[in-house]
Amino acid sequence: MALDSAPTTGMTGILARQKAAHIRDGIPSTAKRIEWLDKAIDLLITYNDELVDAMCQDFGHRSKDQSGFTDIASSIGALKHAKKHVAKWMRPEKRKSEFPLGLLGARSQIQYQPKGVIGVISPWNFPVNLTFAPLAGVFAAGNRCMIKPSEFTEVTSEVMKKAIAQYYDEEEVAVITGGPDIGAEFTKLAFDHILFTGATSIAHHVMRAAADNLVPLTLELGGKSPVVLGRSADMQKAANRIMAGKALNAGQICLAPDYAFVPKEKTADFVAAATQAIETMYPSGLKDNEDYTSIVNQRHYDRLMGYIDEAKSKGAEVIEINPTGENFSQQPYHKIPPHIIVDPSDDLKVMQDEIFGPILPIKSYSDTKQTIDYINAHDRPLGLYYFGEDAAEKDMVLNNTTSGGVTVNDVVMHVGQEDLPFGGVGPSGMGSYHGREGFMEFSHKKAVFTQTGSEMIAMIRPPYGEKFRKQVQGRLKR
Repeated sequence: MALDSAPTTGMTGILARQKAAHIRDGIPSTAKRIEWLDKAIDLLITYNDELVDAMCQDFGHRSKDQSGFTDIASSIGALKHAKKHVAKWMRPEKRKSEFPLGLLGARSQIQYQPKGVIGVISPWNFPVNLTFAPLAGVFAAGNRCMIKPSEFTEVTSEVMKKAIAQYYDEEEVAVITGGPDIGAEFTKLAFDHILFTGATSIAHHVMRAAADNLVPLTLELGGKSPVVLGRSADMQKAANRIMAGKALNAGQICLAPDYAFVPKEKTADFVAAATQAIETMYPSGLKDNEDYTSIVNQRHYDRLMGYIDEAKSKGAEVIEINPTGENFSQQPYHKIPPHIIVDPSDDLKVMQDEIFGPILPIKSYSDTKQTIDYINAHDRPLGLYYFGEDAAEKDMVLNNTTSGGVTVNDVVMHVGQEDLPFGGVGPSGMGSYHGREGFMEFSHKKAVFTQTGSEMIAMIRPPYGEKFRKQVQGRLKR
């Protein structure tokens, strides 16, 4: 299916109209922001079935129950959270004025002003959620928006384009569809802020393009999010939660557990527990199971199978978790059963690239410090997961590593907490959003100082005298 791509002049024209409308209409009222949020909520409810069907079509097969939860309901939750709190977030924040000006009536405050037009570049893995959840912060902050969704999920992109055109004027929100060339031109536009969610490799290009217009960026990337399984952890409970995170969306999640550290003496126990976890979730098998999602396309299927084949060819122990022994070589879609790779060497691609699929390498360890040293020797991850009841060990792992966020005794779940910021650090991202942090990210924090009426301040003007010198001297103290 071919997408209707907007030429550069079309995108430039839309941006110009949105910027002009932002200036013409001024700072949106609380009521206007809530109106925008309400429209997004109603859109998702009205188009729920069509969006879920579109995602299933784009993936070959995608669990409709999963899509309803991860993309529709979760987006509505973010929008409702913003609607509930936006009036409070908008209030100016009082700050202290320097002595003695504060005593004389001077006042300092921060006003949160819309930046203007936000460019949102959303990915294919959660195409609806990662378009509409950011809109919670964009609208709450009073901005307009241009959206470039992924060409990999083109059916979903077209449904979103149609729905948004029905609910919003193009001066408020516009969707630009098309391939990589259109995406590259989109990043060159002089937005007031860009939110990019996607691969770290692409983020380099986005950042370079944005630099030409000095456009501020929020980058939500990924990386290799580790799991540290402590000796005090409940093995079966931990395996249930780790494998649920790895099987959700077939592991095509920026926060999916990418590899796990397992105590050396418990490696076999973890493999058995992980196998049982998959068997419990998918008792009838995986191949034709409506709950198990396909890999999005042939390219990503080949990439993931390449990781498995390389590991096998280099002698690593590779365990396929296939509850009913199905033959996955004959299938209409790109489903891959979960695989565990035991103690892979670091020269394997599966240990170098973000996996983004249902493969879990596990690394045996003897001492917790080994896990910390390994994590710190690599790029800072988007997420980190600790399992265990040893508070001292947990604190040692969390205090001596740096990651975008952490979930303790589960995986991924911190992203679902609207009152926590979501973002990466270094190669896993820049900036954060969700909840109030989203409002702040897409707002300009304007410093406003109102001077006192007292003419005592005249002493800081020429001609300088002894009084002035004493005042300066009084500040030269340690």
